[in-house]
Amino acid sequence: MEKMLAGCFLLILGQIVLLPAEARERSRGRSISRGRHARTHPQTALLESSCENKRADLVFIIDSSRSVNTHDYAKVKEFIVDILQFLDIGPDVTRVGLLQYGSTVKNEFSLKTFKRKSEVERAVKRMRHPSTGTMTGLAIQYALNIAFSEAEGARPLRENVPRVIMIVTDGRPQDSVAEVAAKARDTGILIFAIGVGQVDFNTLKSIGSEPHEDHVFLVANFSQIETLTSVFQKKLCTAHMCSTLEHNCAHFCINIPGSYVCRCKQGYILNSDQTTCRIQDLCAMEDHNCEQLCVNVPGSFVCQCYSGYALAEDGKRCVAVDYCASENHGCEHECVNADGSYLCQCHEGFALNPDKKTCTKIDYCASSNHGCQHECVNTDDSYSCHCLKGFTLNPDKKTCRRINYCALNKPGCEHECVNMEESYYCRCHRGYTLDPNGKTCSRECTLGVGC
Repeated sequence: MEKMLAGCFLLILGQIVLLPAEARERSRGRSISRGRHARTHPQTALLESSCENKRADLVFIIDSSRSVNTHDYAKVKEFIVDILQFLDIGPDVTRVGLLQYGSTVKNEFSLKTFKRKSEVERAVKRMRHPSTGTMTGLAIQYALNIAFSEAEGARPLRENVPRVIMIVTDGRPQDSVAEVAAKARDTGILIFAIGVGQVDFNTLKSIGSEPHEDHVFLVANFSQIETLTSVFQKKLCTAHMCSTLEHNCAHFCINIPGSYVCRCKQGYILNSDQTTCRIQDLCAMEDHNCEQLCVNVPGSFVCQCYSGYALAEDGKRCVAVDYCASENHGCEHECVNADGSYLCQCHEGFALNPDKKTCTKIDYCASSNHGCQHECVNTDDSYSCHCLKGFTLNPDKKTCRRINYCALNKPGCEHECVNMEESYYCRCHRGYTLDPNGKTCSRECTLGVGC
């Protein structure tokens, strides 16, 4: 009996779920029969003017990769047209731009291109399907750098006009999206991410704004994308509390239905007052294993080294930098590693020139302090004093005295020994002559006397 009741309940529930879809098909058929320009989605007809006077800069980013077939591409265009129905489009209210992307980004029209809803609808219906790759990150980067620039029609940030991206994709990006999407969100752009089919939900979450339950959506196929129209009608038409209230958010104000929440830039966390932000100190929160220094960067940390050290390939250890290993140091004699750099040194007896690279032989004798009485002679690392011929250096190694060759050599002169510059000679007293041996003396013969 319980199984039968359960079966009946499921059958009734199935009819309830299916009924709106069947009603939509009947309504769509009647709408088409009345004429092509009379097409209005029943979900949008209920609240068609609910976005009246709502200011926003809205950019659609449409995945037009080769995986989207012609029928599905038409469904996406219908979905965009349905969204347009409840927007109050105009230069002073909601401005709309649209990008298609595949392997490249195509700017179909910018925020400043059209001033009336009919012009935007016509442009959407005329779009052609590029059928190329899936460079989602490139498209978001284009929107961040170009589509939301004031030159392309975006209103200045000081006016607090909401900036909104609505991205529709059916595939896995062929490039990196998380970092560029975070950068876009950090500038205050609200991102709705719509995935169709076999899309990685974690990738969608890395694109869409938080809370994800309000900004990230996944449908089974393109035929179901129209079921999101009323959802976006409520989200896009809800009063933008961040622009109407004094929110006092230090970084970003994020709208939620009927209210708002404050969010912080990447690398910061919200304080307990739910308004101000502080840097997230990841270095203090986990075991980073940095050998010397841990430095916080937005949303992460990096290891760094003291001056004179470089980070090893493992990103953790530090190794001393051998600046002298480079062939560009230019030192003539020696290169010595110093704190965070290097310096040149010279061999003993040489001095470093003003260029701090080359060396010059030191002229120690050029100083007036050498104190040599006769001559100063440079040596390898100092100087020495020398004496002129016939002189010898005193024990002070500075002054000189004449050499007494007679006393030094004890020549054996009979009468007298006379010093010369480099030698000596024997000399006889008056009345005597020096014998041929150069040492002894003989009396001179004068008029035969003494001969």
